[in-house]
Amino acid sequence: METKKFKMLDEPFTCVVCNKKVEPLKYTARDHCPFCLCSIHIDNNPGDRANPCLGILKPIDFEKSKNDSYKIIYKCQKCGIIKKNKMANDDNFDLVLKIMQAKNINM
Repeated sequence: METKKFKMLDEPFTCVVCNKKVEPLKYTARDHCPFCLCSIHIDNNPGDRANPCLGILKPIDFEKSKNDSYKIIYKCQKCGIIKKNKMANDDNFDLVLKIMQAKNINM
């Protein structure tokens, strides 16, 4: 019997990077800070809290998905893994543009 790979956890938290209080998203599980866009490398599968790394996932790029939404591409500052996650409606779009512009300048 296969277990679900997504566990719905949409809880408030304080960001360990920018120290801002982050409220639940209320339409899906929030997994990153909408202010600085960072996350913690805490899950193997969404919501399982089973990864012992606990490194900071910093946004390094973005990609367009099939349905015209976008994903944040993260790199863990501790183990180096690359992960992707959907952007949230309230993400800091000015920071998104700044990261995208910096990436284009460095190409």
